[in-house]
Amino acid sequence: MAPAVNKTLAALVVSGIGVLAYAIYFDHRRRTDANFRKQLRREKKKLDKSVAKAEASASASDVAPGDAPLPAAEILATMARVKDDQVPTTPEEREKYFMSQVEKGEHLCAQGPDFAVEAALAFFRALRVYPSPVELIMIFQNTVPEPIFKMVLEMMRLDVSDPSSSASADEVPPSTLSEDDGVTSNRGPPSETSSQDWDRVKGRVEGYYEVFPPKRMNVSTKTVEVTDSSGATVLKRILVADKDFTAGEVIYNEQPIVAVLDSDLEGKGSHCSQCLRKIDEGAALNPDGDRLASSFCSKECEAKLKAESQSLLFGPEYAIPVELNPNQDPEMAKKREDAQIAFARFARESGGIQFMLVARFIARQVVNETVKLLPVNRVTPSSPSSQAADEWTANGYTLFDHMERVRYLELNGKEGGAEHLREILKANLPGLEDFVTDERYTVLIGKMAYNAFGISPSGGRDDKPPPSARPEDTELTRTPIGTARQVGAGFFAVSSYISHSCNPCARPTFESGNSEMHLVATRDIKAGDEITVSYVDASIHDDEDAVKARYRRRKELVRGWRFACQCDRCAREAPPPSAGEKEIELKDDESKVEPIVSQVDQEEAAQGKSQPNPFDVTTVE
Repeated sequence: MAPAVNKTLAALVVSGIGVLAYAIYFDHRRRTDANFRKQLRREKKKLDKSVAKAEASASASDVAPGDAPLPAAEILATMARVKDDQVPTTPEEREKYFMSQVEKGEHLCAQGPDFAVEAALAFFRALRVYPSPVELIMIFQNTVPEPIFKMVLEMMRLDVSDPSSSASADEVPPSTLSEDDGVTSNRGPPSETSSQDWDRVKGRVEGYYEVFPPKRMNVSTKTVEVTDSSGATVLKRILVADKDFTAGEVIYNEQPIVAVLDSDLEGKGSHCSQCLRKIDEGAALNPDGDRLASSFCSKECEAKLKAESQSLLFGPEYAIPVELNPNQDPEMAKKREDAQIAFARFARESGGIQFMLVARFIARQVVNETVKLLPVNRVTPSSPSSQAADEWTANGYTLFDHMERVRYLELNGKEGGAEHLREILKANLPGLEDFVTDERYTVLIGKMAYNAFGISPSGGRDDKPPPSARPEDTELTRTPIGTARQVGAGFFAVSSYISHSCNPCARPTFESGNSEMHLVATRDIKAGDEITVSYVDASIHDDEDAVKARYRRRKELVRGWRFACQCDRCAREAPPPSAGEKEIELKDDESKVEPIVSQVDQEEAAQGKSQPNPFDVTTVE
């Protein structure tokens, strides 16, 4: 399975998007190749039988059960070889080394239990040179047969705990691998000589919320316990104030990671495709060759969007520099043009705002990771990864680290959306399309659906065409003045953690006339209080009383975010049963978080770091 040059490059780019190069070689095959999945299941059964046999043998000879599944002597002897490895130093050499070890591990993994230790060693070697080992461990956990995965973790434990050890097999400490989650738990702290390596792995997971949100924003996240309608305890991460705020005070300003105009405004020249600012008549800048007929309010906005996503999705120039993709022949250029034209047509006619947010998000991360592969002297001030706005990546985290942690809904993406996006990526650099599996695309759509905010500079607009979709299928965004008044939508990293309340303590505004959000306190807020906004128009309209307004907003919440509001206002304004008024069927919150995030939150709860949520009327007291 020798990759072509551009396929290898694509794998490197993809690796920075959260899928990792490993996904190109293993995870993609596991998802798409039925025969490969069957083979993995057969080999996993063989290995499981070997483990069971080893455990039985250990039990008969009074060997500690924790030692039996892992052939400690063989692993220790194998680890001795690692110490003599010459670890590559240049990015190019590390890339080749990483790819070769992943390929070798995959091949050995399929050969059966006799090759299990060698397979684990190959995966471990790949792990040692990979810049983001935590993400790679997560991929291994989901794709590598469990016994081999545990050997990889045991190798990591031995390497961290005592990298210079020359102890015999009899002196190897018992494995502390959990049978439930495959996570190591050392009996003591790592040695001083290996603390840096250990922090690199462990600190990346645990340290995320120590650097996010940025301290300047005066807010932080916290895991709280709430109860659903069945009485079960649910964990949820919320946003809280780190200082006191008075009514009318701006809590923080936040630029969107990605933002898009409503499709009916795109190409009309009335609003900027980058910052969503209203453009004076006749003042719009319209770059030649743009497949979406985008308009800009300034050269700065044009350059920014071009650098982040426009070149890859709709522009006539390649987003991938020629040094990294030398195969930019005329035939490839024609395929790219055709893919972009079809992509733009789909975006205008049926893609929807969630689709465009996903497309811009993926494109921005692809470009970010591409820039990292360039020599330092080729990175310009206009490159996305060199801009001050990319403070989210300053601590070693990618945009996908932020996206990975937010809640999402299980939705079906717009039919054809994933395929169009794959064609765009493939036309820019063959191999990138492997990233956009149907499953991953659907999850990203669900995340945008749950977290996107409506952007409404100058109070929004009154001329938005009514939706053609059924009310239950209409895309909604978080906006207290109603989705019908927005000019576009954006995904905001920090604001995604804000919960809904029909009696919120804050409201999003766009006082700068563009897509920058100003979160303003609607009442006094104390340090430690939860920050809430209304996802829908919670006002009482002229033709409504309080009960009808309550029914309307709760119906929108069920349709858009799949939960029936249980805030204090809804509890106060509920009609008595004798009134015979319609009531929204009580539903548990159907939003989810990814398994690894759920695991971290559960560990925090077990350590007593989570607290009851005082804003939830069903919170366990």
